[in-house]
Amino acid sequence: MECKKESNLERCNCSYEPCSRKGVCCDCIKYHVKMRQLPACVFPDDAERTYDRSFDHFARLVQAKRI
Repeated sequence: MECKKESNLERCNCSYEPCSRKGVCCDCIKYHVKMRQLPACVFPDDAERTYDRSFDHFARLVQAKRI
């Protein structure tokens, strides 16, 4: 399957600049799930910039209806 990195980068809101997985969604998801986290793209921009990608942070945002 072809990776559409360039078009993925247009929608990627990851603010971690040295990230080698930007635009390669399958690698990003695999990495974050292994770390018991979610990728940046599931968080609003202001929440993403905290770098707290935990399931708990996501759940708090959902409970507060920010997502």
